Amino acid sequence: MARTVDIESYIDQRPISAYQWLLVAICFLVVVADGMDVAIMGFVTPPILQDWGVSRAAFGLVISAAPFGLVFGALLAGPSSDRFGRKPVLVVSVLAFAVLTLLAAFAATPGEMAGLRFLAGMGMGAAMPNTTTLLSEYAPLRRRALMITVMFTGFNLGSALIGFAAGALVPIYGWRSVMVLGGAVPLALVPILVLVLPESARLLALRGAPPSRIAATLGRVTGSRFAGDEAFVSAEPPLATRTPIGVLFSPGFGAVTAALWLTYFMGLLVIYLLTGWLPTLMKDGGVSISTAVNVTAMFQIGGTVGAVLVGWVMDRTRPAPVIAAAYAGGALFVLLVAVSGLLAPALAALVFAAGFCMSGAQTGLNAFAPGCYPTAARATGVSWMLGMGRFGSIVGSLVGGTLLSLGWGFSAILSLLAVPALCAAVAILLTQARRGISAPVEAAAHRTGH
Repeated sequence: MARTVDIESYIDQRPISAYQWLLVAICFLVVVADGMDVAIMGFVTPPILQDWGVSRAAFGLVISAAPFGLVFGALLAGPSSDRFGRKPVLVVSVLAFAVLTLLAAFAATPGEMAGLRFLAGMGMGAAMPNTTTLLSEYAPLRRRALMITVMFTGFNLGSALIGFAAGALVPIYGWRSVMVLGGAVPLALVPILVLVLPESARLLALRGAPPSRIAATLGRVTGSRFAGDEAFVSAEPPLATRTPIGVLFSPGFGAVTAALWLTYFMGLLVIYLLTGWLPTLMKDGGVSISTAVNVTAMFQIGGTVGAVLVGWVMDRTRPAPVIAAAYAGGALFVLLVAVSGLLAPALAALVFAAGFCMSGAQTGLNAFAPGCYPTAARATGVSWMLGMGRFGSIVGSLVGGTLLSLGWGFSAILSLLAVPALCAAVAILLTQARRGISAPVEAAAHRTGH
């Protein structure tokens, strides 16, 4: 009689293999490339405006094109990944934003640039949820949050790297060289993804793939040897619907889906408003632009450190309360920044702490979300959370400008940001209301003792 292998339990029971760490590294590099291309326009806009002789208002469509593309890409990627597989959708998405960013280097008008940036944004929006989903399905539960949060630190690194590259390349080679670099890096990753990236063994089992194929895939990742005639299963509760989008709103999942969307939306609203407008708020308050930029950079540095630490703690206790505590800490430190004022000696430290908590919580949420959905709808659940949450980034950017135009100052705007941060803290706790149903993957893993 063929041996039955529960794929998740098997991964959880074994030591982490070198191949699993390689998978973390590959996904990290994809996120680095994603971070580069998401941030790239912020660094090349000034020389483009000068080169093309267009106003900031006229160029606004180009700036907003990629964020809207990110939304649509995320919403399309999840159902596609749950239907066609994690690997092919990830490869196509990386190839798409690589090629489209290269083409944008040769754009001649704002209209051309906006169209290319929108399509590139769709590729970027599709890449992030697929790396998250695939890595979550090969990471053992005891290290899952840490491995995913480490992967997500690549986003900040990529954003920083393209900034440094722009500073070096633009004066010599012009802004188009930065776009070429932004497309060349992900393009170089495509062959690696094709040759090295595995398909999700759990998705293969769910789709009824031949045991020999699942054995080869799972064996390669875990460093194990299978006979090839095992019965591979992904033991999860039966679903009320077979469509991935339907699962998100089916009994036991609908409330969790709403809570995740609300949490992610509120978190990004705070982060984008703060990072996007803090330098302007500080400059308007009489602080030099160099000091304003350096203080704002402390938010990103704090977020990178916070992401790793929050992930580490999540693996050692219940993750939702950890994320909620981080969001609540973010609300506290943002409020302290507001009441301390621009001349506070500890301003940089407080901004660092705010970034530590807010970005740490937001990255931790990326690690938490995959466990809230079954394999059949996991990519859809993660990608739709990211897609809906992206509206928070758009709203945050718009609200900041609106409040400034109404005469709101530094302290008033930052004090207001404590409210959505607290909303995020409360919303993430709502995912625990029906935990046994809404998080079948984590619950099943805990029942096995891992």
